Amino acid sequence: MTSKVSIGIIGSGGIAAAHARAYLSFPDVEIIGVSDIIPGKAQSFIDQLGIEGAVACDSVKDLLALDIEAVSVCTPNVAHHSASVEALNAGKHVLVEKPLAVTLDQGIDMVKTAKVNEKILSVGFQPRYDPNMKAIKELINSGKLGDVYYMQAGGGRRRGMPGGTFINKELAGAGAMADIGCYSLDLVLNALNYPKPLTVSAYTSNLFGTNPAYHPEADKFEVEDFGVAMVRLEGGKVLNFKISWAMHMDSLGPTLFLGTEAGLKLTPAGNGPWSGVWDGGIGSIELFHDLNNHHVETSIPVQEHTIDIFREKVRDFVTAVKEGKPAPIPAEEILVNQAIIDGILRSSDLGREVEIHIPEI
Repeated sequence: MTSKVSIGIIGSGGIAAAHARAYLSFPDVEIIGVSDIIPGKAQSFIDQLGIEGAVACDSVKDLLALDIEAVSVCTPNVAHHSASVEALNAGKHVLVEKPLAVTLDQGIDMVKTAKVNEKILSVGFQPRYDPNMKAIKELINSGKLGDVYYMQAGGGRRRGMPGGTFINKELAGAGAMADIGCYSLDLVLNALNYPKPLTVSAYTSNLFGTNPAYHPEADKFEVEDFGVAMVRLEGGKVLNFKISWAMHMDSLGPTLFLGTEAGLKLTPAGNGPWSGVWDGGIGSIELFHDLNNHHVETSIPVQEHTIDIFREKVRDFVTAVKEGKPAPIPAEEILVNQAIIDGILRSSDLGREVEIHIPEI
């Protein structure tokens, strides 16, 4: 291994640029190549970002033939599986953007492939690097709340529907669930150390996305823009999950953790029609508990910080590759997240509760 970690980037869209800028800020990293299936796009990407010495490739195969140790997979959702599996089988470590995959079976295959090849498969959930997110997990794991038995999670944008590949079922797999719902799921599940889901009963709709009054690509809108679900988890816990890209309401409510000793209420940071979901920071933290037989509400100060959480995500991946550490955000955990989204979509299609099965890998 050289003194610099050699990196390849698969895909050259907007999220790939965020990865590239992070890598370029690290003195111990060198971007060796970039691939994109659209001819000329990888070279244009390299030129625009000034990535000196990087090779432009028209296929993943050509990129993986270069002398690289790891890749960032920044393709549309539909290609997360194929690109990651190909890279892992070529002996490369992988940082794949969220969601893990389009289907649960694809996610399972990705985790299996990483395990067989003994390579890192980490998933891009940068909100974990917000110090307030870390503090919430520490608080819950300290036992302050007692036994957490109920969680309410999700969030909603009054208006915030993307277009393009995000609304194509074949390319994205899911809509609001895969785009922003996965962040909400990771917030609560990570805080509880990812308990396994057992069943889910759900409803989804796309009443806004398919209406030309609200979306310019209504005739191409194939995914859900709203969803709600009741998820039973192991250990007698239950999760009330709800997410929306668009609605006639200011909020779908805060994120809640109800415990036998205390409760926790969180609100997301930000304002405006695209806010109200957990793809950003935390706006407020309130602890509800009893003190000397009195009901007490304690506001926990939100930590102000200048941490670039996206950069921290990429830095952690580089360190894991360089030092032989485990995946910073293990795909095995995010597979649970994927299984819940899969269960929500199945339950909605069938109109009834469904079971969730995640095989041992």
